[in-house]
Amino acid sequence: MTLLVLGLVIFLGIHSARIFAEGARGAFIAQRGENAWKGLYSVASLVGFVLLVWGYGLARQQPVVLWASPTWARHVAALLTLPAFVMLTAAYVPGNGVKAKLHHPMTLGVKTWAFAHLISNNTLADLLLFGGFLAWAVMVFIAARKRDRAAGTVYPPGRADRTVITVVIGVLAWAAFAFWLHAWLIGVRPFG
Repeated sequence: MTLLVLGLVIFLGIHSARIFAEGARGAFIAQRGENAWKGLYSVASLVGFVLLVWGYGLARQQPVVLWASPTWARHVAALLTLPAFVMLTAAYVPGNGVKAKLHHPMTLGVKTWAFAHLISNNTLADLLLFGGFLAWAVMVFIAARKRDRAAGTVYPPGRADRTVITVVIGVLAWAAFAFWLHAWLIGVRPFG
C-alpha cells in the first residue's frame, strides 16, 4: 500500500502545482524556463504513475475489502465510463462542442471515471486510488473555473463536425477498452 500512496502523492502532487504551488511553479519557470518545468513535470508524472500502478497491483494481491459491492454497480460503472471517454477525447479534439460546453472536459472525464470505479470496487486500494483521483479532479475543476473567471476566458462555440468526431472517437475508445483492453491491462472484464 505504501507504493500506491507514494505514487498517488507524487502523481497527483505534481498535477496539483497550479492549485497549491502556482507561485513556486511560476518562479521555477521564470528561473529555469518552461522546458525545464515540463521535463520535471514529465519525470515526476512518470515516476508517480509507475509507483501507483505497481502499488495498486501489489495491493490487489492481498485486498482489504471494505464493503460488499452490488452486481449492478459494475454495470453502472461500465456505462458511466462511456461519457468519461467522450469527455477525455474532447480535451484533445480542437473546436468540438463538448469542450465548448464543459470547458474542462478532461477533468470532468477523470471525475466520472473515478466515481464510476469507486462505486463498483470495494477495497482499500480502490478507495485510495479512485477516491484520490476523484478528490483531485474536484479540486482541479474548481481551481480551473476560478482561473477562467479571473481571466475572463471565453470558450469559442464548437463545430458540429468536430463534435461528431469527438463522440465517435470517444465511443470507439471506450468500446476497445471495455471489451478488450481493460481485461488485458487490468485483468478485469467490465462486461465479463
